[in-house]
Amino acid sequence: MTDAVKGPASYFPSIEKKYGRPIAEWKELIRRSPLTKHMDLVSWLKAEYGLGHGHANALVAHTLAEDGLK
Repeated sequence: MTDAVKGPASYFPSIEKKYGRPIAEWKELIRRSPLTKHMDLVSWLKAEYGLGHGHANALVAHTLAEDGLK
């Protein structure tokens, strides 16, 4: 039995499908940004790349948690 993906990562398939970039590429953009605050990064992804709020929030939350910056 496979456990369902939960939390921010549950958005990843729809993010890749809708915006045409792999998740690794989104994470790299976030990590290279000079911005460090969660909501600043979310706003930046929305303004610069046209992501919806939920998708941007999921990417930022997951990336910051991976990097221990949550």
